[in-house]
Amino acid sequence: MNEINKLDELVGTLRGEKGCPWDKKQTPKSMAVYLAEEVYELMEAIESGKPEAICEELGDVLFHVFFLARLFQEKGDFDIGDVARGITEKMIHRHPHVFGNDTVSSAEEVKARWRQIKLEEKNHVRQNSLLDSVPAKMPALMRAYRISERAAGTGFDWNDISGVMQKAEEEWFELKSELAENNQPENNKERVAMEFGDVLFTLANVARFAKIHPETALTASVAKFEKRFKYMEKIAAESGRRIEAVPQEEKETLWERAKEASDV
Repeated sequence: MNEINKLDELVGTLRGEKGCPWDKKQTPKSMAVYLAEEVYELMEAIESGKPEAICEELGDVLFHVFFLARLFQEKGDFDIGDVARGITEKMIHRHPHVFGNDTVSSAEEVKARWRQIKLEEKNHVRQNSLLDSVPAKMPALMRAYRISERAAGTGFDWNDISGVMQKAEEEWFELKSELAENNQPENNKERVAMEFGDVLFTLANVARFAKIHPETALTASVAKFEKRFKYMEKIAAESGRRIEAVPQEEKETLWERAKEASDV
């Protein structure tokens, strides 16, 4: 029995009569939440670049995929074999330049062809909009990137990055104007929030033109900030203080030290 079959059998045992009470009470909705968490842990492992961590997290994701398939198998809907068969057939259909006679000259041409093939597929004909293929529950920054990508695929886009940069500057000015309208921005929170959202959405488009993903870029920046702040906490602790007890001016000095540290 290969390892994939062993995993499928393991899930069946967990869900069986003598299985685990926790596993037996799970539903597709409850497992979907756990799957999302595991995907984020996988993303974090990939960012770390550690193969052993990536392998482990891939295993966690794979387990949840098999578990979800088992839940639907128990209802007679489909099994993991149907899942594998379906995705294999779909990928073959969407890569006619690999498995057929089509030819493409660039990755951008592949993306354009991919979009066209999706539109022609039966399960996409029912959608009212190109944007319906972007999951509503996707994190907002990731969804902004995908939504803008879908719209750009129709030709509704800026000509180049300078155009979207100009738009970002316009949105930033509008946000500043909204904040400056009075000294109590909480009185117009909805308008401020909308303008702030416009800035983020436009910056997601800047990232698209720059060929980077905003989620990945933000993740890296947050990680950098975390490292520097933890360095500040460490230095403060060495002097017998918690970071909140350090005067603001000294915090600024510690921050500069953190930036200069070779391992931060």
